[in-house]
Amino acid sequence: MDDRKPAARAAVAEDVDWQRAVHKVLAQTRGIVPDLAILFASAAYAEHFPQLVRRAWSETGAPTLIGCSGQGIIGSGREVEDVPAVALLTMALPGAVLRPARLTQEMVATCTKPDDWRAHLALHPDEVNAWLVLADPFRMDCMALIDGLAAAYAGRPMLGGLASAGSADERTFVFLNGDVFDEGGVGLALGGPYTILPLVSQGCEPIGQPWTITAAEGNVVETISNRAAYELLIDTFRSLPPDVQRRAQGNLLVGLAADEYQDRFRRGSFLIRNLLGVDQDTGALAIGAWPRVGQTIQFQIRDAAAADEDLRALLDHACARLGDNAPIAAVLCTCNGRGVGLFDVPDHDAATIAERLGPLPLAGLFCNGEIGPIGARPFLHGFTASLALLIRT
Repeated sequence: MDDRKPAARAAVAEDVDWQRAVHKVLAQTRGIVPDLAILFASAAYAEHFPQLVRRAWSETGAPTLIGCSGQGIIGSGREVEDVPAVALLTMALPGAVLRPARLTQEMVATCTKPDDWRAHLALHPDEVNAWLVLADPFRMDCMALIDGLAAAYAGRPMLGGLASAGSADERTFVFLNGDVFDEGGVGLALGGPYTILPLVSQGCEPIGQPWTITAAEGNVVETISNRAAYELLIDTFRSLPPDVQRRAQGNLLVGLAADEYQDRFRRGSFLIRNLLGVDQDTGALAIGAWPRVGQTIQFQIRDAAAADEDLRALLDHACARLGDNAPIAAVLCTCNGRGVGLFDVPDHDAATIAERLGPLPLAGLFCNGEIGPIGARPFLHGFTASLALLIRT
């Protein structure tokens, strides 16, 4: 009989020498017998990843380790951006069912039905309460991966992110136990008396009102409510109060409704995507998505004030929902467009989580895209802080 209690340890260390960094986080996470380790390491250590990952897996003693490379690395209350660093989270989870999975593009291409995924992974839905997923954004169809797993394990929360590297580097890495892969992904199916409470903070504020796309081709929105898309954007901007207009300059995005059947659209109802350009002759807008006719669209502002307010509101709601069921640990996948570049201060997301939730063991990274649900369905996001709170059921 396993008479341990759930426990977690977390540490982050920055150092140009990977061995010193790993030594520091290993020293700070001892004191429990872990069932799971989650490791995030700066892409600056890439040539040493095989030794780094094997050492972390071996010395933690955890049967399962997952992780990936990051442009920036996150620990409890700290965000280390563009400096070589390692974050390690170890967890003792007595009674947990932990099923790690290596995910490949071949699986995405060949698993066309939910039964295909379940057979390939040899994993029944009854064994899964939640998923953690980390993936390479450059050599994998991540949206198809998310859709496939979501269909096979419907209703289970899925959190995670896309690995990152330097700003000009399109080579990322994922870790599984002692192995390192430069493509594909890793997943962890979590079962037993544990699950994940997901928080997805998009940090955007809707402006104007929701409209319906009436003509679109490829990634171009031609007309909205039978008006040129750009004309409607200009009218929306001009209708804003002067202070909101100032906030919106250089910070305009679009939101595409994640669920068309909502009674009312609000902050968090949309998939946030970039505005890429304008065709001045036709008034069409190019966006970072493939919109469809009939889809609801609403323009959005992304700035530090909206992002801060949104994250704090979600954390307050989580605290009220959790009550006395304090989280055991957390994994934070935040957009590499947040951090100091957005907030003008270091550690914003990690420090805000620590302020609201206390000294919670946490590890994470700055991502090339974030995975998290809107309603019951997971999506691939941008500009988002996706937080997985590990809790007892």
